[in-house]
Amino acid sequence: MSLLTTLPIANRQIPWLIFAISLVTLSTALAFEHIGGLDPCSLCLQQRYAYYFLIPASLIASVLSRETNLGLAPVVLIALCTLAAAANVILAGYHAGVEYKWWEGPQGCTGVTLMPGSLDEFREQLSGVKVPRCDEIPWSLFGISMAGYNFLISIVLTALGLLALARYWTMTGLEEE
Repeated sequence: MSLLTTLPIANRQIPWLIFAISLVTLSTALAFEHIGGLDPCSLCLQQRYAYYFLIPASLIASVLSRETNLGLAPVVLIALCTLAAAANVILAGYHAGVEYKWWEGPQGCTGVTLMPGSLDEFREQLSGVKVPRCDEIPWSLFGISMAGYNFLISIVLTALGLLALARYWTMTGLEEE
């Protein structure tokens, strides 16, 4: 028996897991922002794009999945989800590295756009603005920042997608060609 067949996760459950994990992750980030008052930096906002894709794509893949097997459309959607999650691994890893001062972050890491009508309005807006910085850790748990947790979650999402794709690949006999 191979590792692909011994894991206790059915193929049809994988898109649902990707959907649930993505939904909880994005909801948590939005709750920290809107309820907890934790303003996201520009890298935080960029990391959300993957979840904006993952949630509907994995939901569609889940609905299209057959009872015991994945069809072609869900597999394509899972492949796209896997790519989005893998890209988020890179972005979240980069952001965590910036937060932990392992490397330099982007020069213009801002999260606020000012559109003043006059110079006085501009000065007033500037006096109350605190721009979230990408190189500061505003919240952490057990020494891991939110970008660090997003890195770990994105690895799990990528692994789930790769598991589904590897099973599809071996079940259709494509590995022998």
